[in-house]
Amino acid sequence: MLTTLGAPRRRLLARRGRRVGEARPEPVPTSRASVVRPEPFVSRAEADAWAGRDREDERVEEALSILNRALHAHRVSAYSPHPADLSREAALVVRLGYGDGEAVAAGLHAAARELPRRAPGAKRSMEAPEERFAAILAGREAAWPAEELLLRARTDLDAGREREAALGARVALEALLAERPDAGADRGAVAAAANAALRGALDDDTRERLDAAIRRMEAAVRRRRLGG
Repeated sequence: MLTTLGAPRRRLLARRGRRVGEARPEPVPTSRASVVRPEPFVSRAEADAWAGRDREDERVEEALSILNRALHAHRVSAYSPHPADLSREAALVVRLGYGDGEAVAAGLHAAARELPRRAPGAKRSMEAPEERFAAILAGREAAWPAEELLLRARTDLDAGREREAALGARVALEALLAERPDAGADRGAVAAAANAALRGALDDDTRERLDAAIRRMEAAVRRRRLGG
């Protein structure tokens, strides 16, 4: 269930822009996504056990998977590339709880916990992403096409879109080989996964081989960043 909160009042469309003396921040709406179990709990004890701390990470990942499937369906049905997959780190608030259906839909719970917010990983590594970011913006360095293609393949695979990941990995590998001809060890595995994706869902073995191939391509890109 999706709800928009704090939506600003829409202005009437104007033929011209308007003059402003100060660029103040524009109020923006936030969205609340509630992922609800289709089966009721048989008792409060069962509900408390389901929402317990020992499996909270698993519950959040399940909810994110469902939400990202919905976003993917929206992207495809609206033919809009802009609604991106979401992560726990991007959420303003994450709550885990239970209650009556209508109350939960309104953001109210019989019992709920607000989980600690996770900040995006800021640990500095040898890759020096801040320095590379500045170099790309300044035109001193160019990103490889394979880097963006690999990010898409990884996002699809992690979200369970295995067929899209396999087809994207095939293009990413060809782009990587143009820059690093020595990165072709996984050509057979990636081609097999892409061909299987054209026919239907991937089996477990093919998916594992695809994941391993993408990991090795990601490692090749990291070596390039480190000058290797």
